[in-house]
Amino acid sequence: MSNLIKGKATICIVNYKTLDFARLCLRSIRKFTKYPYEVIVIDNDSQDESLKYLKSLNWIRLIERRAGANEPGGGYAHGAGLDLGLENCNTEFFISMHSDTFVRKDNWLKDLIYYFGSDESIVCVGSGKIELIPKWRILLKKATDFRTLKRKVLREQDPVGKFRYYNRTICSLYRTDILRRERLSFLMDRDKGLTGGKKLYFELVDRGHKTVELPPSVMGRFIYHLAHATQVVNQSEFNLRSRTKRKINRNIKKIMNSQQVQEIMADSSLDK
Repeated sequence: MSNLIKGKATICIVNYKTLDFARLCLRSIRKFTKYPYEVIVIDNDSQDESLKYLKSLNWIRLIERRAGANEPGGGYAHGAGLDLGLENCNTEFFISMHSDTFVRKDNWLKDLIYYFGSDESIVCVGSGKIELIPKWRILLKKATDFRTLKRKVLREQDPVGKFRYYNRTICSLYRTDILRRERLSFLMDRDKGLTGGKKLYFELVDRGHKTVELPPSVMGRFIYHLAHATQVVNQSEFNLRSRTKRKINRNIKKIMNSQQVQEIMADSSLDK
């Protein structure tokens, strides 16, 4: 780790046509982060107002990534963006964060890095899916998840780990040197239907590295995540069910109209 800056983190955000979310994400980082950090934003060929906004910020490192010929886009482009961010990271910790993820708590990064403690064998801190719904509804959803029950009863095979738990790239913290030493990529097994970073996490665990799996309720104290918000604001490019769109739009409206978010969005000094 001699070439990495110890005691500092790189926050990597991949942007694709999410002007308002990117602005909120970056301003919230600027407002609530005290731990030494830098931000790398990978723009996936947005060619819109969000890219223009990113270019106006002199406190981030912007990397414009062009899609390759016949590239599938979507989740593939996101994983490729994280790989590019990791390639350009020169700090002890690498943090993946979605552009529709917003920080909500002061000293959030210091508190999350605290979970690594002094144990250098811990290589990842993160959580699973973060639900923006009341706890009772989450419990009800689990109790009525008949597909999961059927899978367990029938002992359905899961050779690639489709149903296996992993720390999601919504907001995950990694030791940079371990990801590089193990030659891991956020695109591993994308061709087998796994989302970005899933196989990477499996490899960390299967190779004997320790991880910290925070309950979503704990991670939710530090961040908000508007799941699938990028797809909703770019509906013509992504296929979502009408019911899902309505649910996401309700969550977007609720969060974007909250007092905390309104105050951040009104504070343009956070761009400087």
